[in-house]
Amino acid sequence: MRILLASASKRRGSILRQRFDNIEQVALQGVDESVSRASVADQVREVVSRKAQAVSFNDSYDVIVVADTLVEDPDDELQALGQPDSKEKATAMLLRLRGRRHRVWSATMVFSMGQWQTSVEHAIVEIEAYSDDAFIDLIESESWVGKAGGYDLAGEMGAYATLVEGSESTVLGFTQESLEHLDELQSLFSMSRS
Repeated sequence: MRILLASASKRRGSILRQRFDNIEQVALQGVDESVSRASVADQVREVVSRKAQAVSFNDSYDVIVVADTLVEDPDDELQALGQPDSKEKATAMLLRLRGRRHRVWSATMVFSMGQWQTSVEHAIVEIEAYSDDAFIDLIESESWVGKAGGYDLAGEMGAYATLVEGSESTVLGFTQESLEHLDELQSLFSMSRS
């Protein structure tokens, strides 16, 4: 099964490569990721839909995957914490999340057999009230670069964060439902070729 992952995320690429053999990854360009003031669930669905619309189709792939992940502000369910683009913004985000629980929303769209399947899921993550020295290390390591909410659960923040509810894959960038759907598609492709 030939899969196109339309995403710049190294973490997403790694997740799919652990499960499937034939992955090509291409970053989408020029997708408007600004969102309206709506629930973060609606925001993530809106952005992933724009990503799906930006995909260039050809016959080289059996399956196309797009995804988006947003971290919900623990104080405002209509506010998503984006990807910080500076140490100052990363500092503000990580201070906001330190010692608190928050929701992480992922939306994934999978195109196969002529149609898109969309799934949206959330997980709850609790970040402990780690020390100021640990905080400085997180900022200086730049582990926040390219990460929604300024952290990576499978990276350095994993030492201080606990998944309270939901799936780890949701926090890392794919809905669990979409990964299960991809597994089913792989089985179908394997059966059709044998």
